[in-house]
Amino acid sequence: MCTVVIRVPESADEPTRVLAVRDEDPARPWNPLGRWWPEAHHGVVGVRDVRAGGAWLAADPAAGRLAVLLNRADVDMRPESELVSRGGLVLDAVAGHLPGDEPPTHGFNLVEVDGGRTRVRMWDGESLRTVELAPGTHMIAHDDVDDPATPRIARWLGEFQATPPAAEGKWWMPWVEVLARSAELAPTDDDAIIRDNRPYGYPTLSLLACVATVSAHDVDVHYGELAEPGRWGGLHLD
Repeated sequence: MCTVVIRVPESADEPTRVLAVRDEDPARPWNPLGRWWPEAHHGVVGVRDVRAGGAWLAADPAAGRLAVLLNRADVDMRPESELVSRGGLVLDAVAGHLPGDEPPTHGFNLVEVDGGRTRVRMWDGESLRTVELAPGTHMIAHDDVDDPATPRIARWLGEFQATPPAAEGKWWMPWVEVLARSAELAPTDDDAIIRDNRPYGYPTLSLLACVATVSAHDVDVHYGELAEPGRWGGLHLD
């Protein structure tokens, strides 16, 4: 139940801004932002899932590409033995490879940023849909883009839209301030962005966040972990 906020520019010559909050089982190990695939994906940086070897978020700065994965409910009836980890989709995306029409994975929302353009591929186990995002600020979680049926989107999308990133320096701070206001809610609240999903039957809590500036020829990514899973205590992004 991760959350992504993204500002798509009016012109493809301008950068895209991304804020991504990761929800995952704290017991599932990960590597922080780094170059974890030097042979297969030279130059790619990302947050690596230790168990399966793929990525939650990855970027190829030289290509001006970034991708991040959000889980989505699905109706796929294939046995687990026929499915593969979704983390490989992220690495494929930053390499410019598209998923097939019937990905052998559980459901996902795959956010793909290519310079000033962004698309979201949505797989629910039956169909793979692709949406090109219009200029402006959008939110994605576990359902459709800007979905008003998702409580945290209904509650906070307007706040992010009304809070543009700073023009220079730590551009993400206005958005982090929105995150801080959202964290005044209990992490089990449907409207919360910083989350504890265990009461809903998922072992996942908000663990970390990344912010990124994506242009045609560069990606600048910063990473920070919450001091305590599912609890807001500020966020220092390196």
